[in-house]
Amino acid sequence: MAMDVVDYEIKGAEMQFVEVELDPGEAAIGEAGSMMFMDAGIEMDTVFGDGSKQTSGIFGKLLGAGKRLVTGESLFTTIYTNQAQGKKRVAFAAPYPGKILPMDLSQLGGTLICQKDAFLCAARGVSLGIALQRRLGTGFFGGEGFIMQKLEGDGLAFVHAGGTVVRRELKAGETLLIDTGCIVAYTAGVDFDIQYVGKIKTALFGGEGLFLARITGPGQVWLQSLPFSRLASRIFAAAPQTGGGGREQGGLLSGVAAGGMLGGLLGGDSE
Repeated sequence: MAMDVVDYEIKGAEMQFVEVELDPGEAAIGEAGSMMFMDAGIEMDTVFGDGSKQTSGIFGKLLGAGKRLVTGESLFTTIYTNQAQGKKRVAFAAPYPGKILPMDLSQLGGTLICQKDAFLCAARGVSLGIALQRRLGTGFFGGEGFIMQKLEGDGLAFVHAGGTVVRRELKAGETLLIDTGCIVAYTAGVDFDIQYVGKIKTALFGGEGLFLARITGPGQVWLQSLPFSRLASRIFAAAPQTGGGGREQGGLLSGVAAGGMLGGLLGGDSE
């Protein structure tokens, strides 16, 4: 399928969204639940799989859907097609604080490997697949890095990362050790492996776990300062664990109830 060439504009700071401009007949694909708004004249169509196998019959559709199921994503994606005469816009919003990264696959060798929850939207024609790490150790200990998404094509794709994002250009043989959750994406020439931290004391008390991702060039890698898994664990740790609200909540409710009772007494409701 030919790639659609789309124009775009990323807006916002901490909570960003991307507006994609579609010429008549052009289309974009979006992850389920990512659409923010769209102009009248754009038609939505939910498809089985990633939308890139529409002419490949039922087997092609099942294959595309199966790849998405393995990565933990929805079996369906939504295609937004401009059926009007003029230019129209559709916007896709980031799911949590961070940055939206435009990835021109034609400038990245046609393939990008990214975290399975990083994909936001893309021009029609970009194929969404899976990238399974080949090494057995990576499969056992890789955590977030074991099953990743593979974006293929020569069009624009947009991925989302948490917190601040940095891009590193690795030379041939140059190695970087990274927390597995902090990897957003990397190009196809980069080698991914898992390395043991080497010291049990560091693993038990350092808070970084037993294993780190070992990334070796040549190629590009994008890193995020706030993986969603880390954000979620901090929220869970800070949340009241009593099941009925924390002491602060109880104090607030008790104060409201006491205030209501006092108001009733002063207003003569006790008669």
